[in-house]
Amino acid sequence: MADCIDTDICIIGAGSAGLSIAAGASQMGADTTLIESGKMGGDCLNSGCVPSKALLAAGKLAGAGRRAAAFGIAYGPPEIDFQAVHDHVQGVIAAIAPNDSVERFTGLGVRVIQATGRFVAPDEVEAGGQRIKARRFVVATGSSPFLPPIPGLDSVPFLTNETVFDLTVLPRHLIVVGGGPIGCELGQAFRHLGSRVSVLEMAQIMPKDDPELVDILRQRFLAEGLALFEQSKVVAVAGSGDSLKVTLERAGVREEIEGSHLLVAAGRRPNLKGLGLEAAGVAYDGGGVTVDRRLRTSNKKIFAAGDVCGGYQFTHMAGHHAGIVIRNALFRLPAKVEDKAVPWVTYTAPELAHVGLDETAARARHGTIRVLRWPFSENDRAQAERDTDGLVKVITDARGKVLGASILGTAAGESIHAWILAVAKGLKIGDMAGYIAPYPTRGEAGKRAAGSYYTEKLFGEGTKRLVRFLARFG
Repeated sequence: MADCIDTDICIIGAGSAGLSIAAGASQMGADTTLIESGKMGGDCLNSGCVPSKALLAAGKLAGAGRRAAAFGIAYGPPEIDFQAVHDHVQGVIAAIAPNDSVERFTGLGVRVIQATGRFVAPDEVEAGGQRIKARRFVVATGSSPFLPPIPGLDSVPFLTNETVFDLTVLPRHLIVVGGGPIGCELGQAFRHLGSRVSVLEMAQIMPKDDPELVDILRQRFLAEGLALFEQSKVVAVAGSGDSLKVTLERAGVREEIEGSHLLVAAGRRPNLKGLGLEAAGVAYDGGGVTVDRRLRTSNKKIFAAGDVCGGYQFTHMAGHHAGIVIRNALFRLPAKVEDKAVPWVTYTAPELAHVGLDETAARARHGTIRVLRWPFSENDRAQAERDTDGLVKVITDARGKVLGASILGTAAGESIHAWILAVAKGLKIGDMAGYIAPYPTRGEAGKRAAGSYYTEKLFGEGTKRLVRFLARFG
């Protein structure tokens, strides 16, 4: 056993949260040790955000060619070289990987140990035959795909987001178990690239998003040829090779679907196995490590950040957690997680973005609310690009304070930014209606939605009487 390493802060996990904490801590003068047993960059770089968006970009280009006739442009059916698509995805990962590499972090002064880390005491971790003592520890081990207890799943080949990007042959028929963001994004991408796709969901697709907007997205999926099996329970899977059979049950009736590939996208679970949390006195349950709003665990010298805490499992939330940990662990400031304005985006075509309270939650919390809408069919830029599916939907309280917003439309993830600021800063709807928006942009739809708050009063009888009265004075 090597001598014990004494360090200021030791982070277990080199995903989005762990890397941000390690980089910040080291550059601020802390002696920093980072432990990672797998690939640097974690899920986001290697099997999540980065490869999925690269695949989606390929799918959207294939889909765009099919829409060209509306512009007077003729293309033949797209020829898909899926090996080249695979290479494109891996090339994007490779281009970003140096930012997350061992070499970069070593250059920043971080001590990187490539091994599995586990607690052996409340203030000590073992990794790769070395003992590490630290003033503060951070558990940032992320999450992994959840595998539901489906009979037969353990005896058939299946894909998750960790393996689907290794495919070099386009699936003939991809069966997706799970209609959340991952299932919908990847299902549509493979459909655009030419696969037959069936999405199976126990409830409704995209259950955490506004049902009004989800229904528009649902119609888009159906128009593109995705087969949706909602309110369906998968009761068994069987088969081998590229011949798989999935048995599902809907409304008490069983049916069987045959496909070539099975993608399990039924959610995620925190990575807790083998961490030795009991030895460290760290409380946890099936939802992740238990933390307070300062991200401290039951052992106040140990923090947890990112997906391993459960809750909002987004890369941008992991980044927010990193800042909270650094302020608490290094500067002893009582910084707390702020989750009032956590946005999320599902990168389908069109994209679906949300921040703050939705209509149902706002009614439950505030009683009287205003719901404002503006469809992209009334947006000149969207009309010029023949891309009018979707709308902006804004929720305010009775006094006009912005409580939340949802956007379904092309580049909704970009358009939601202003509404994130509005929710975070408690802005009034007048702030969002009063700025000068460049024309023609899709962002104008948000301004028009905000302006509709005043339509009834502005064009009502009171205003007309005032105008007639003032007209008497010349």
